Amino acid sequence: MSHQQAGNKAKFVHGVFESIAKDYDRMNTLLSFGRHKAWRRFTMKKMNVQPGDTALDVCCGTCDWTISLAQASHSGKIVGLDFSQNMLSIGEQKRDQLHLTEQIELIQGNAMQLPFPDNSFDHATIGFALRNVPDFVQVLTEMKRVVKPGGQVVSLELSKPTWPPFRAIYYLYFQRILPQLGKLFANRYEQYRWLPESLISFPDYKELEHIMKERVGFDQVEVYPLTGGITALHIGRKPKE
Repeated sequence: MSHQQAGNKAKFVHGVFESIAKDYDRMNTLLSFGRHKAWRRFTMKKMNVQPGDTALDVCCGTCDWTISLAQASHSGKIVGLDFSQNMLSIGEQKRDQLHLTEQIELIQGNAMQLPFPDNSFDHATIGFALRNVPDFVQVLTEMKRVVKPGGQVVSLELSKPTWPPFRAIYYLYFQRILPQLGKLFANRYEQYRWLPESLISFPDYKELEHIMKERVGFDQVEVYPLTGGITALHIGRKPKE
């Protein structure tokens, strides 16, 4: 992807998420067949966050995962970063209602250039956003940079079903039905037409595992396809020094 294409994508994606922020949580339920909360619970179990651990939630959106990380850590500093102020504003309301203001810091920033020193966090997470960034390899590399040696980088992302009949039904849902639901429930047909299109060019979970190992340089990568492969969890470990 050229610099101009990356810039165009970043601008368009920013506009999408600024415009759908108030409907994002409701539409997530439609996007995931109502499974996104179960997927995040599974992910948290596999991450095994310990009391006092620190974490960065990249592209944190309305901060559901950021809050889960804070609750698991109890006392560790959790940072949520997103480029959409409208999304962060909703996240701030959730954070404040749960009295987590002291523990969670929310920052408007760029996932491609994380504003943190090397080796800053025990964990770095990105949920349902890796396919939306201008260069997902660059974002994973940045996430690897800011976690401590031995720390983990975690991606929970929509993927592609491996069983051909299910894949056909899945694409029908994403390409034809989901945009209509977006129009019906959020008055955002164009934005929700784009979301499934972003998945078509994104690597499947096996390809992403290979990229994380060979191009980003994680020491080991755990992969868990979920719900027939419509979502995949990847956990990469930063090599210990």
